[in-house]
Amino acid sequence: MVCPICRRSAELIPLAQLEAGIEAVAQVARDHLQDPAWSRGICRRCVVDYERARTELPEELQLTEGARRPILPTPLRLGATTAYTGRGVTMALLDSGFYPHPDLVQPRNRIRLYHDVTGGRGGKRALARADVSSWHGMMTSTVAAGNGHLSGGLYRGLASDADLVLIKVGTVQRIKPERIQAGIEWVLRQLKTTPVQILNISCGGDGEASYLTDPLCQAVEEAVRQGIVVICAVGNLGHLQHHPVVPPANAPAAITVGGLDDKNWVDHQLYTLYRHSYGPTCDGLQKPEILAPSIWLAAPILPGTPTAEQARLLVRLRGAPPESWPALLRRHKGVDPELDAVRDQDPHVIGQLLTLKIRGGNIINAAYKHVDGTSFAAPIVSSLVAQMLEARPELTPMQIKRLLIETAVRLPNLAPERQGWGLIQPAAAVAAAADLGPAAALG
Repeated sequence: MVCPICRRSAELIPLAQLEAGIEAVAQVARDHLQDPAWSRGICRRCVVDYERARTELPEELQLTEGARRPILPTPLRLGATTAYTGRGVTMALLDSGFYPHPDLVQPRNRIRLYHDVTGGRGGKRALARADVSSWHGMMTSTVAAGNGHLSGGLYRGLASDADLVLIKVGTVQRIKPERIQAGIEWVLRQLKTTPVQILNISCGGDGEASYLTDPLCQAVEEAVRQGIVVICAVGNLGHLQHHPVVPPANAPAAITVGGLDDKNWVDHQLYTLYRHSYGPTCDGLQKPEILAPSIWLAAPILPGTPTAEQARLLVRLRGAPPESWPALLRRHKGVDPELDAVRDQDPHVIGQLLTLKIRGGNIINAAYKHVDGTSFAAPIVSSLVAQMLEARPELTPMQIKRLLIETAVRLPNLAPERQGWGLIQPAAAVAAAADLGPAAALG
């Protein structure tokens, strides 16, 4: 039988036999209950997923009739195991900049090293200075390895116990390919003292180039030869007629990740592709190999910025009675000039603008917003690899790649050349890694 939610072949549990599970289904999947296909039941995995959605979301985020869906945690949306969290695994990330967000440093500081290849000085003191270039890497690192400290553990990555090496390779305005290469080479030089098992690259070069001659691709190939699993974002140009896959994502040894739009849901029937780039590359290689969610992803707001102050105000207003809004806005004058301008108008006008600003700013709460891009799909795969390596540390990069591909699920009615082997299946990939016989058997 085929489950009407996830479309997998599995034994179905009739709705009448679900007991507590039916309550979860009714709460989280109410809109589907009129579908005749439900009369056959759903699979056990979907029961577990919906029950987790009901029990893990705080009460204030639970779905109610007519409410906008809250942003679901990534591990829940992917049905990921919670038995492995990347303990003992070190992941390096290359990006425009970083920040020691509480989700990475509380209660234990998991940032082992920080390095700036652009020539900046100050070490970890410089890391703690928030600026516009800190945003992107702060978000990619927390999507991969954040523990959800500011959300009570809700918005955590799959590798919430992994250690991190953070390498700044540019700014928000410009990341040069040679600096990405320098970042990879710096990681390789640290291997004797700081063994790195995973390298996440959520940035790319300027244009197409053959991996046979491109120095950035050659650096990726060398990293894999030295035992590092390299994960690359494929890029976000799939909406254009020309959608090139540029270095380092076109390197054969890299695991290149495309994007899925799962509609912030756990129903495979709703899934579509994100606007990611795709091959064939100029060398005739098909990229990406796999997909991961790349939209509706919770990520931190950079602390100490005007955006953070504005988010706190918006969330406070949302939770306050309308009659208190003018006084609140007077006490926080200057935080949001647009709200200041309507402070003395009818509460209905203030409420409309408040809703527009929360939705337009992708605000989840005072500490998090939702983001999109394959830059965030790649670290999800990196975090899955950390789980796999915790389960079986001796796996090689090629064995990891093979297991990810073998356990991925192609999505129906979506072009195969755009999705590779399909959507990652974290629970299956980790199980395959943990249950593997001698690692050498994979070759």
